[in-house]
Amino acid sequence: MAELSWTTLAAMLGLCLAGWAWYAGLAARELANRVAAETCREGGAQFLDGTVASHGLAFARDQDGRLILRRTYVFDYSEDGYNRKRGFVVVSGGRVDSVGLAPRAVH
Repeated sequence: MAELSWTTLAAMLGLCLAGWAWYAGLAARELANRVAAETCREGGAQFLDGTVASHGLAFARDQDGRLILRRTYVFDYSEDGYNRKRGFVVVSGGRVDSVGLAPRAVH
């Protein structure tokens, strides 16, 4: 029976970590898309382009002090069908930290 070299073991571990990071990123983006669409719908705005775009990635600590990834996504929306505005969704770990739309102009 052949032995596993340390290099092979490290490569396998690296591939597993890369796969996990890719999957976690997809799940976070899917969550951000869903939240952005719901926020636009509830605010009476149109969710433009149908997707969010990654805007930032940083390490943060959760409430228990564990290290997590904080992902920031931006999206475009329109309140009147003509003007584009920018909204954001912040996802930390597997939950939404905050979501926002640009403030409406007061006339």
